[in-house]
Amino acid sequence: MTAYEPEGSPGTETYDAVVLAGGAARRLGGADKPGLRVGGRALLDRVLAACADARTTVVVADPRPTARPVTWEREDPPGGGPLAALAAGLRPTTAGHVVVLSADLPFLDAGTVRRLLAALRDTPADGAVLTDTDGRDQPLVAAYRASALRRALGALTDDRGGGLAGLPLRRLTAALDLIRVPDPVASFDCDTWDDIATARARIREHGHVLDEWISAVKDELGIDLDVDVKVLLDLARDAAHGVARPAAPLTTFLVGYAAAQAAGGPEAVAEAARKAAALAERWAQEAAPGTSGDGGSGDAASGDAEPNATPDAG
Repeated sequence: MTAYEPEGSPGTETYDAVVLAGGAARRLGGADKPGLRVGGRALLDRVLAACADARTTVVVADPRPTARPVTWEREDPPGGGPLAALAAGLRPTTAGHVVVLSADLPFLDAGTVRRLLAALRDTPADGAVLTDTDGRDQPLVAAYRASALRRALGALTDDRGGGLAGLPLRRLTAALDLIRVPDPVASFDCDTWDDIATARARIREHGHVLDEWISAVKDELGIDLDVDVKVLLDLARDAAHGVARPAAPLTTFLVGYAAAQAAGGPEAVAEAARKAAALAERWAQEAAPGTSGDGGSGDAASGDAEPNATPDAG
């Protein structure tokens, strides 16, 4: 295999996704690993969010509630291993590229999926696999040419004279021409309770917690809307400092409500936020010493009242 660092624009190919979510989770004591929550979201839902722009997403497991609609398949026999599961997951797919993922990747994101697709696009290889912090291949975090997968799985089936149950993944990867895409974060998977604890701790670090919280809320509320978070944070700050602290959450709520009433997307949110930010600025100017409240300078609006004097509440 050849190490590869993709350059240029992210992969934009049409692709299908196959998510393997039916393992026994023996090192977790048989727990329902895809349903374990990291940052308030099930591991399976986190993986589904990373491949949300797939044309078809197939999950190989028994059906369960998910944040996004998927197609369900099951290997025969159930529990027959990753190759049997992959063959079952490929059945409903039709795209030329297939992203194959396990359901226990808490830090996988859409950017990583695009990098894999871009790497595959730029070479004649059969697949692009992520490598972990030790340089080990992660064939269940990879993008493949669907034709190469079907050809290799068919050859293994013929060689064995039957099904694929019980065969290890290395029997498949050994038959494919693969390139590597290093990513020690996105390749982190949760096989043990220590791994779960590590993932839960990391997303609460300062640089991650806000994005994680927003993603969790959107999943919980069924909202599929990408907005400029910085704009909303700036608005909240202006409302808190220029008006009053409780104005921050109430103002951002009203911005969202206004955008929803307008049946708009990110642009409607941005426009409502712009109007509210301008209002907050005008509000703050009225309280500033030596201003007239309309952006110019002058005496306080109350004539000879002291600057910043607050009206009598009685």
